[in-house]
Amino acid sequence: MRPLRKSDLEALGPDAPTGEILGARTEHEGAKFALIEEQPEIYFTTPHFQGYPAVLVRLDLIAVEDLEELIVDAWLARAPKRIADAYLESATRWPPDTAQ
Repeated sequence: MRPLRKSDLEALGPDAPTGEILGARTEHEGAKFALIEEQPEIYFTTPHFQGYPAVLVRLDLIAVEDLEELIVDAWLARAPKRIADAYLESATRWPPDTAQ
């Protein structure tokens, strides 16, 4: 988790969130912008992260399942390929199928 910097607060203005924030790595900037476009009330970015594949997340608004997926995806984006492949091979299903 990270607090918003003074420059972040200035850039976001009145839209700056007041709750807990998590910064999470994404596979690439396209994935970052897709998350922001799909759920701008949860995901956002600041000028500090311009050109960097990471997204900021409002923890008080994200569903637990979505947070779990975000964290695993962030880990997969940075994990050594051999370890990530072993994890994916051993996982029963990723992303998990929540529809029953």
